[in-house]
Amino acid sequence: MKNSNHFQVIFYISENGIEPVRKLLQSLKDADKKIIGEDIKTLQYGWPIGMPLSKKIDTDLWEIRSKLLDRILRVLFTVTDSSIVLLHGYIKKSNKLPLAEKNTAKKRLELFKKSRRIS
Repeated sequence: MKNSNHFQVIFYISENGIEPVRKLLQSLKDADKKIIGEDIKTLQYGWPIGMPLSKKIDTDLWEIRSKLLDRILRVLFTVTDSSIVLLHGYIKKSNKLPLAEKNTAKKRLELFKKSRRIS
């Protein structure tokens, strides 16, 4: 499942060329970017990793759980043979994963699988 040392991190790209997770991360304060960057790097070099950094959400869908300076960020992702694909990110505002956020990630996962022919 893993390549020699780590997984490649890929940003999901929509049909119109937008990378929604990259766009969200670019909107963060520099200190918050550093926190999520370290969390992604930990995941990239240490996968599989469980709580408190990551949690399985659904079939082929996990979340990165990042505590930023003044809020909480979640990035939903999937894992292929050699890549971690960042599908969707959002600022957490409630205790449960909002269904709309989960559905967005699941839709992107299906589109990604179709584009890459991954099952």
